[in-house]
Amino acid sequence: MGNVNEEVLASYLKNEYPQTVAVVLSKIRADHAARVLEMLPDDFAMEVVMRMLRMEVVQKEVLEGVEKTLRTEFMSNLARTNRRDAHEMMAEIFNNLERQNEERFLDALEERSRDASEKIKALMFTFEDLKKLDPSGVQTLIRSVDNAKMGIALKGASEELRDLFFSNMSERGAKILREDMETMGPVRLKDVDEAQSHLVNTAKDLAGKGEIVISESSGEDEFVY
Repeated sequence: MGNVNEEVLASYLKNEYPQTVAVVLSKIRADHAARVLEMLPDDFAMEVVMRMLRMEVVQKEVLEGVEKTLRTEFMSNLARTNRRDAHEMMAEIFNNLERQNEERFLDALEERSRDASEKIKALMFTFEDLKKLDPSGVQTLIRSVDNAKMGIALKGASEELRDLFFSNMSERGAKILREDMETMGPVRLKDVDEAQSHLVNTAKDLAGKGEIVISESSGEDEFVY
């Protein structure tokens, strides 16, 4: 389980007994355990922490039994829940590609299947999609991102998106950021992509926690699946 994505693992473990979760987290890498712990409900996570603090040496036979049961249940659970829409899955993968590679794959895919390419593009959440945030969401995102990272990301942004961010800062804050962007000079495209991806992932995390709302496109083009 130490090799399982933390979101998948947390989603599974939150339905287990705290003591079982405590055993699992005590046996995987500390950085992985930390990320899983962060994704568990607060009260449940604290109960797991307390169990880990009070945990004594687990007998080998007990550990093997837990491992066998979890392996069977987890693989069965994964098989049931892993039936994701293929286009949604690919959009998430493409979102994590560097910009040049993203464009390369999308162009190649469009030649083979224009329909698939359009579906994936529609599902992808890009840096420019941050325009869908309301003022409160933009301000929350600004507070959650390092100023230097923000400046690099906005270097490659459209004028519309830059204005959206600047208009949601204090006059002094916007002035300082503009000056920082001017003084940093040319920035490598790779660094811009990385900074923009950081903002996008931060926005997704905030949306997942319910701290911001990323609105969908409105009007007649909305669909219900």
